[in-house]
Amino acid sequence: MNLQPSTITSILFVCMGNICRSPAGENVMRKLLEDANLADAVTCDSAGTHGYHIGHAPDSRMIAAGRKRGLPMTGAARKVRAEDIDEFDLILAMDDENFAALMRLSTAENRHKVKRFVSYCTAHTDKEVPDPYYGTMSDFEHVLDLLEDGCLQIVKEIQGSRRK
Repeated sequence: MNLQPSTITSILFVCMGNICRSPAGENVMRKLLEDANLADAVTCDSAGTHGYHIGHAPDSRMIAAGRKRGLPMTGAARKVRAEDIDEFDLILAMDDENFAALMRLSTAENRHKVKRFVSYCTAHTDKEVPDPYYGTMSDFEHVLDLLEDGCLQIVKEIQGSRRK
């Protein structure tokens, strides 16, 4: 789809503050990788393009929404660094603003690793993963729906590449 799945051994999820969407993406992916017996093969992390919440745990509403789905919502917010673009195989931006920020951090050699998360979604047609921070619990649930959709597709691609 977007990258050669066999080359994906590390994934970074990126949103603005790293307390809602990106830590949820990291935790959804970790759970799906565990379920697929790939937890030792692929590492996940998350970061924000802004440093508003450095050191904070995920938003309590995202923790609650995740728990309803059996997802542990762990992590501590950090700001994305230019080195992250070099170090990770796949960098997933939650929206266009964060995609643009990541592209500014990228070099010509590593720009191909930065993708819009929704490009992996097959069951949803959203153009971005919306920021639920000022929304309702249903907004947090919708974000998790999108993340489960796209992360499942990435896991399937990784699994398919390992069978070859």
